Amino acid sequence: MDELTIPPTLTALTTYLLSRTGKDARGRLAAELSARGLRLWHMAVLAALADFGPHSQRDLAERLAIDPSDIVKVLDDLAGAGHVTRTRDPVDRRRLRVCLTPDGRAALSSLIVEAEAIQAGLLAPLTPAERATLHELLRRIF
Repeated sequence: MDELTIPPTLTALTTYLLSRTGKDARGRLAAELSARGLRLWHMAVLAALADFGPHSQRDLAERLAIDPSDIVKVLDDLAGAGHVTRTRDPVDRRRLRVCLTPDGRAALSSLIVEAEAIQAGLLAPLTPAERATLHELLRRIF
């Protein structure tokens, strides 16, 4: 759908424009991840572990607002690919501790490069200063 076919009533709404832009960005990133057999949740888990360190499985689900039953599947996928390990927490043996592996860190680095390329394409109509302003404004309302 191009701008001429979208009702001006909708394009006058910032929320509509944000929604459409977000849908486009998410779709582009999801397509790239899918080519690797991954989903956005996989990247989110890798990023959380890289940024915040090891987590219990439950705490990781809470941090990322992933249903506990869904986090199990995501972690199964990542463990199967060698990107994370799950071990018993030495403090509380009932809990599983999730850690990022070196392969997981390398995979995340590669995913970030892909995400940045998608971002550059999506934001190509903007100048570098406009991109920085957009980023700052979105951070303020996030």
